[in-house]
Amino acid sequence: MKHLFMFSTAVVLAACGGGKEAATPAATAPQKVDFHAVDYAFHGPDTIAAGMTTFTLTNGGKTFHHVQFVRLDSGRTLADFEGAMKAMKPNTPPPAWAVDIPGPNAAEPNQTVNTTLDMAPGNYAVLCFVDIPGGVPHFAKGMVKGLTVKPATGPSAAAPTADVTIAMSDYSFTLSTPITAGKHVFRVTSTGPQSHEVIMLKLAPGKTLEDFGKWMAKQDGPPPASSMGGTSGQAPGVVATFEAEITPGDYALVCVVPDAKDGKPHMEKGMVHPFKVQ
Repeated sequence: MKHLFMFSTAVVLAACGGGKEAATPAATAPQKVDFHAVDYAFHGPDTIAAGMTTFTLTNGGKTFHHVQFVRLDSGRTLADFEGAMKAMKPNTPPPAWAVDIPGPNAAEPNQTVNTTLDMAPGNYAVLCFVDIPGGVPHFAKGMVKGLTVKPATGPSAAAPTADVTIAMSDYSFTLSTPITAGKHVFRVTSTGPQSHEVIMLKLAPGKTLEDFGKWMAKQDGPPPASSMGGTSGQAPGVVATFEAEITPGDYALVCVVPDAKDGKPHMEKGMVHPFKVQ
């Protein structure tokens, strides 16, 4: 489930996906854009309008998938991004023109998750950095495509009204209020200085965060927790929201983005927030 925001020397395969174009959004509600994941490809639009957008990811594969957007500034293209990925050494930061923009995080098979954010015009890469099974990031198996965000022709909608804010920093989560049972809209912010993600996990009965850490190390057998979604890699200053239905149980917020200095998941540096819902 690692999000490898630093670049790999692996060869990125050709982009795949549909050629649909999303409709211009109404000003009263975020536009809706759907991505469908399979093993190992994305199916979704090549072009959308800028503005407040709710992305949904439906996972039709047999393993976890997520959506990671990378905004390609300074007129860069997907080909430029692929070239940079081939040239960069492990544990080195991305070029300044490649900016982590969050999408729906950690969808289990047959699950649908969501993220809403204000998309700026420009060129984007759409990738899956999940590396289960086998430790090979899915983008290296072809799970990458381009996305063009065109200037909007009308006013953008407002962001969804959130009732809980999750603030991310190096290396902690800070909540505005305790999380309770029921449906919530979570507002996620990042102050960095590194990119971070939030994966909301519900632990299986009798399982602990230690069990999850051991599973992350070996990825052997079924995971001791289920995913409730979240936001994938998020650069400082970017704001996103996601919705989730919370039921009683033991939970944790985790970030497994590898650290820029040593490549260790931020979870190992204390970026974990356990909580219980009655």
